[in-house]
Amino acid sequence: MVGSLVGGMAVLSKPLLFTPLTLRGVVAPNRAVVSPMVQFRATDGVVNDFHLVHLGKFALGKFGIVFTENCAVEPRGRVTQGDLGLWDDGQVESHRRLTRFIHQEGALAATQITHSGRKGSTARVFDKRGQFGPDGAGWKKWEVVGPTDKPAADGWLVPRALSVEEIEGLVAKFAAAARRADAAGYDVLEIHAAHGYLLAQFLSPLSNTRNDLYGGDRAGRMRFPLAVARAVRAAWPSHKPLFVRVSAVDGGGGWDVPDTVAFAQELKALGVDVVDCSSGGIAGAATAAGVKRGLGFQVPFAAEVKRAAGIATMAVGLILDGPQAEAILQAGDADLIAIGRQALYEPFWPVHAAQALGCDRDFEMWPPEYGWWLEKREYTLGRR
Repeated sequence: MVGSLVGGMAVLSKPLLFTPLTLRGVVAPNRAVVSPMVQFRATDGVVNDFHLVHLGKFALGKFGIVFTENCAVEPRGRVTQGDLGLWDDGQVESHRRLTRFIHQEGALAATQITHSGRKGSTARVFDKRGQFGPDGAGWKKWEVVGPTDKPAADGWLVPRALSVEEIEGLVAKFAAAARRADAAGYDVLEIHAAHGYLLAQFLSPLSNTRNDLYGGDRAGRMRFPLAVARAVRAAWPSHKPLFVRVSAVDGGGGWDVPDTVAFAQELKALGVDVVDCSSGGIAGAATAAGVKRGLGFQVPFAAEVKRAAGIATMAVGLILDGPQAEAILQAGDADLIAIGRQALYEPFWPVHAAQALGCDRDFEMWPPEYGWWLEKREYTLGRR
């Protein structure tokens, strides 16, 4: 990050983290991305005041791309009854309110479309035993579906195996959700094919033991997810980038990095722009089962997919500060840095990262209403 020496002192060039990135016809102002994180606060899939405040603060914090949580492509595709959705045209206007604010603060608005498959109709992760959603909300369980009738784990709902006709119908529902995302004003769209949800269930041989054209060998197991990617790319405007989130390893030993590389190569051929590299989730609720956690523990997945498949990647997983993120980018291991739980802890993560990297001494990256006060505080504290 050192650009030159002037008078014996190092002059810092702009870090890669804060270098704009062009993705098709849109430009991310920096490489910091809010990762999709479910919040369980929607009613009938609609964006409400909570989502506006929750996601709006990340735009104020100067993330380059702000992702909503996953949006279901049909009601039974929700993980919980409190998930957002894009299965109905009537939901679009609520999303427009959110994208308008995100754009106003200079960020790109992004959303993720998904189907939970056999991992749907669940309680919130923090519900107590026997509780199913908020007290008095009247949440009810619904039928779940999957590649087969095998549940995600002991004690989970038993899914109904999808027919070929239903699979083809779901491809159309993903495409319809993509069109609604465009109508809502989103700049970036991601297909969720990770964490043991429906598309990941079809990819892994642990959950997909079908013997028809949507099962069997890897090509057969990839057929449905690739059909979704193809249909979504056709429905999503050509000037807008398309991401796919994957579990680079499924957490159970059925799907591994070479499989992900092969999948990423097929996605690239279909016009997918970025592969978002996560891990785990094929059995039970865990999203990284079988993967030892540590700082940047999923970065090697992003690096290998980027190198072997020749496609841009997004790294995620215990990336805590600016210097760590910058090192990942400088090493060429990823093109974007997704911040999840650390963003909840530190909503102004990007501007704090800029301070740590020494490239915003005067608080110019902050919203001017904030930066003016903070710069004056520096004088009060004698730091100027």
